[in-house]
Amino acid sequence: MSNQHASSGSNEIPLSRPDITEAEIEAVSAVLRSGRLSIGPVLEQFEKQIAARTGNDYGVGCSSGTAGLHMALLALGIGPGDEVVTTPFSFIASANPILMVGATPVFVDICPKTLNMDPALVERAITPRTRAIIAVETFGNPAHFDAYVQIARKHEIPLVEDCCEALGCALRGRACGGFGRIGVFGFYPNKQITTGEGGMIVTSDKRLAELCRSLRSQGRPTGEVASAGSVNWLQHERLGYNFRMSEINAALGVVQMRRLDEIIEKRQRVSEMYTRHLAGHPDVILPTLEPESVMSWFVFVVRLTTGYTAAERDRIIAGLQRHEVGSRDYFPCIHLQPFYRRLFGYKVGDYPIAEAVSSRTIALPFFNDMSEREVDHVCRTLDLMIKREGLSRG
Repeated sequence: MSNQHASSGSNEIPLSRPDITEAEIEAVSAVLRSGRLSIGPVLEQFEKQIAARTGNDYGVGCSSGTAGLHMALLALGIGPGDEVVTTPFSFIASANPILMVGATPVFVDICPKTLNMDPALVERAITPRTRAIIAVETFGNPAHFDAYVQIARKHEIPLVEDCCEALGCALRGRACGGFGRIGVFGFYPNKQITTGEGGMIVTSDKRLAELCRSLRSQGRPTGEVASAGSVNWLQHERLGYNFRMSEINAALGVVQMRRLDEIIEKRQRVSEMYTRHLAGHPDVILPTLEPESVMSWFVFVVRLTTGYTAAERDRIIAGLQRHEVGSRDYFPCIHLQPFYRRLFGYKVGDYPIAEAVSSRTIALPFFNDMSEREVDHVCRTLDLMIKREGLSRG
């Protein structure tokens, strides 16, 4: 039984909807009955599942993907005076942790086909102050990640993989989460799997894993120091945070991970329906996937063709919403967010490809159990709103 609660208000067809079955409900109930609600065995099980699936030795569950990126940068020793190269075309949480540790984000423009950072521009952006690259699998697309690995190795800096949108994706047989020295997943309700709220750091570096375990729990000792048995629970080795994931959230994740292949198959089916319905539409650009890539489909984002303005796109989205079809612009460019402009003086035109893409994107409803009828309704409504916009131009 899937949860039919819409995550985007009262839209007849919501933008997203979590896929929760009786198995997840029972797992959460079992944790509640156990009396062990935090720092327990269910989280450890979930951490092992994610690590194994992504080819890593360690998983560190945390309260969100944002918290995971924050801890990853802290664990790598990145701070004031350092630069981190990243993309302007992403959810803001991929760049905010750079500011949280006092470092400076250095944005580079994107490839117009894959929507990930242009590797040549990443190479050019590296300076003596560069201490890391945060690369994002935009919408779950792993394109160029092998190139980012080579650039990071060449310059002897860590690649931090923001794989919050990419669980289950792969490039040339290599799972997302396995490219960077450290990677971070997120499990918000619109992701491939959900824990309600939560994130997961993955790495094969034991030192980084233990440091992140300490950071997530108020800076307490972990690993061999903690297991020696002489550590007081109220002893703290470093400035830490309350970034823990509860056993309740982890219980959701454990069951969702058991269903991951089923969930990916469902999402693939929905993406194929959209592709069939929209293929050949003269005003719509479909997501582009390279032959070597496997996507697990975080969202289904289309673009209007280059003749459309942001204002026209916004009117089309408003029309979809009036017709009870959940839709949204994905993503507004980070460098043009108000406080980034205030901090750094960014202006329109600084990253033209990202800006051009951002001004024409439309995220369409996308969730596991979408029916052919729902996809057809979304596509017909989109076509109607585009035609109306075309008529209003005249």
